[in-house]
Amino acid sequence: MSLLLRYDGVLLMKKSSLKEVKFAFINSLPVLFGFIFLGIAFGILLQKAGFNYIWAFFTSLTVYAGSLQFVLVSFLSSGTALPVVALTTLFINSRHMFYGLSFIETFKSMGKRYPYMIFSLTDETYSVLCSLKLPDEMDGNRVRFLIALFNQSYWIIGSVLGALIGRLIPFGFDGIEFSMTALFVVILVERWKTDGVRVPAIVGLICGIISLLALGAESFLLPALSAVVAVLLLLRPSIEGGREAER
Repeated sequence: MSLLLRYDGVLLMKKSSLKEVKFAFINSLPVLFGFIFLGIAFGILLQKAGFNYIWAFFTSLTVYAGSLQFVLVSFLSSGTALPVVALTTLFINSRHMFYGLSFIETFKSMGKRYPYMIFSLTDETYSVLCSLKLPDEMDGNRVRFLIALFNQSYWIIGSVLGALIGRLIPFGFDGIEFSMTALFVVILVERWKTDGVRVPAIVGLICGIISLLALGAESFLLPALSAVVAVLLLLRPSIEGGREAER
């Protein structure tokens, strides 16, 4: 009787695990279609810059920062100083520190998965986790981990495919670097449509144009980002008041 109960318990756990894997995969599908193609664009761009699919794999495995990885290609090609790389990374991805606070207790409850969940929290994964509606019988921590793991896997697969395509298919890829610009434009348009407060976008545009005109294309990025952060900190009370009014 005891052995039978144990067998039934293991079988039930396996069925439950399969349901969780299927549920996590289905919820990650929107990210799959976006990440595969963006990853391919990144891999092609990396290959064009002289780095093969091994670089694509390990960069996406260890950096996994979406838009920053596109910027990283130019850094690798030009031998940019590490302080500049570090500061640019901080400015571009600092938003993760703020919206990640809403999941910190949830991630802490995940035990050994906690460090990976922090590492893998991209904009897209955050959106999926926020909108997740878990059935009662499923382990929420396991599902969240699987979604994060699936999402990074899509990015890695896309990156490696892109690098292989760039190496094996003999045609020019002039203009592929525009994929990074397109990515930022799409993000900006989405934020413009969904966020009732447009001040951050306008501040970013003005600071970027002024810095570009004053310093040139080679040196404007860090000063522009610094100016944006400073201005938004000064305007923070009015921005937050505008968001509260929208609600």
